Amino acid sequence: MDRAFPEPATKVVARWTGRNSSAMNEYDVVVIGGGAAGLSAALVLTRARRRVAVVDAGQPRNAPAAHMQGFLGSDGLPPTALLAAGRDEVTGYGGHLIAGTVTAITPCADFASGTGPGFDIRLADGQSQRARRVLVTTGLRDEIPDLPGVRERWGRDLLHCPYCHGYEVRDQPLGVLGSTAETLAHAHLIRQWSDDVVLFTDGASLTDDEREQLVARAIGVVETPVARLVVENDRLTGVELDSGQVVPRSAVFVRPRLVPNDTLLTDLGCATDSNGWVVVDATGRTSIPGVWAAGNAVNPRAQVITAAGEGSAAAIALNNDLVDEAIPTAVAHYRQGLPA
Repeated sequence: MDRAFPEPATKVVARWTGRNSSAMNEYDVVVIGGGAAGLSAALVLTRARRRVAVVDAGQPRNAPAAHMQGFLGSDGLPPTALLAAGRDEVTGYGGHLIAGTVTAITPCADFASGTGPGFDIRLADGQSQRARRVLVTTGLRDEIPDLPGVRERWGRDLLHCPYCHGYEVRDQPLGVLGSTAETLAHAHLIRQWSDDVVLFTDGASLTDDEREQLVARAIGVVETPVARLVVENDRLTGVELDSGQVVPRSAVFVRPRLVPNDTLLTDLGCATDSNGWVVVDATGRTSIPGVWAAGNAVNPRAQVITAAGEGSAAAIALNNDLVDEAIPTAVAHYRQGLPA
């Protein structure tokens, strides 16, 4: 879930333009998570005249990053600025922003039409929202090495994605920390941005083939265990080994373990793949009727621009699903001479 909203939800004016407005805690769609995926979906849905609430807990994954890169038209923009603009756009079309943490999603009878799915969304503070559909965009969390200096530098000069940060540290002395096959591939990738790359295996040994590949691409190798990251004047300056030697580096890349924030989905019984990630179709539809998911909660490779696109696709599918649900009800009312 992403950044907390700047004002209490009770002060947000919801200017609903759709029909059938009812209690303020009842919505066509509740979006859980206010990052790029969630806000993008909410924007599309509010423009489709749906009653929408976005619930956000204020814990953005990219909070440490000063700038967002690779987002067409917004390259270099602070992530907080993108989210602030997104919130303004959503509320401008009547969306409702709720600051809080969702603790449970419970299926219930559809409160609007008596057909199709419906959900009760419970928040940690005791609030309850009801929705005909739910979109979960709660992101993921990065599990990074437990070394002194690592957590403090995360997102600043201890980095993960070279496509997000590689250009900013180009031609500088760079390090790559880890010994997994993914880390080795990362070292070869990062070599694209600098001629001075050193792989720190933190005590692990390499195979002869792995070492030959690294040497062939002029990537240095240090197999001595790492003691800490060296920081001077609020800047990473090197990697200190257990031996006391310091290898000067300006930035270090790691491959964190990516853990989805998907408890809400798995508690509902959403199907998962062999790696434990919730399975969705091309529109973000899960195996549970009425439940969609988008962004890093179900796609570990999604960057900000990708997550925004996935949110948009999910919103269109959600709206179409609601339209499909409305047709038989409208026909039944028509045959009975009732208003639509």
